[in-house]
Amino acid sequence: MAQTPEDATGPIPTIGTGPKVAFLGLGVMGAPMASHLAKADYQITVFNRSAPKALAWVALNRGFAKPTPVEAVEYADFVMMCVGNDDDVRSVVYGPQGALAGMKPGSILIDHTTASADVAREVSAACAERGIGFVDAPVSGGQAGAQNGALTIMCGSDDEAVFQRAKAAIAPYSRACERLGKAGAGQLAKMVNQICIAGIVQGLAEGVNFAQHAGLDVDKLVEVIGKGAAASWQMDNRASTMNRGEFEFGFAVEWMRKDLGICLDEANRNGARLPLTALVDQFYAQVVARGGSRWDTSSLVHLLQND
Repeated sequence: MAQTPEDATGPIPTIGTGPKVAFLGLGVMGAPMASHLAKADYQITVFNRSAPKALAWVALNRGFAKPTPVEAVEYADFVMMCVGNDDDVRSVVYGPQGALAGMKPGSILIDHTTASADVAREVSAACAERGIGFVDAPVSGGQAGAQNGALTIMCGSDDEAVFQRAKAAIAPYSRACERLGKAGAGQLAKMVNQICIAGIVQGLAEGVNFAQHAGLDVDKLVEVIGKGAAASWQMDNRASTMNRGEFEFGFAVEWMRKDLGICLDEANRNGARLPLTALVDQFYAQVVARGGSRWDTSSLVHLLQND
């Protein structure tokens, strides 16, 4: 039974029979992920920097809210975090009101934020000093994946046993979860994911635009080529909305630019060449200049349709 807002700041939850968890960050991804934990009967406490969101969440779910990270994590065996960027991670983790100030030795911090590999390694080291496990665990699958409990999770951790415990804890919202190396490896894997997506979306945008100019029925075309080598998730889910000029269906351009910036920064450090990624990032900058910062990433086609 969901707790009312009046109850939301009460003591550690006694409802539920699953692990004691805290979830920090209830945005478009975090809120449904936390809901899956509640449905799985986890004992859950939540925190969000905008307190009304936390109260709204507990009004609909099983759990409690706390006004600070340090209070939310006090009894947790697992702390899941899903915030915006490196600075957000540091603001939630560190300081007297931060998560690390309240987490107990032996607990595990699981960071689902898409951030830099550097901040993952930094937080991992800070956790190790306190006897706390750490997993950087960025996700792929978008809002729909979070809502359906079908996220793909790329993980980095210095300790295989810590990862295995974390993997079991996040099972309610994951369909695939793998450790790819030490702390930071999850973030590096997410960078590869975003690099691949950028190229696919640009290619699809150009294909859709070409088909329109050629007078082809785009929906029928996609039915045919979507069964061959050109098939992709982006084609299945975004070709028809691209064709209609509708861009309200997923990951926002402003967040993609943040992610691609992380990729390009890392490439500058490790020597990788990302010419297509850099070009697509410039295209997304043009989308933002047209007022499309909150459009979804398929809006690349807008540059071709409205040149």
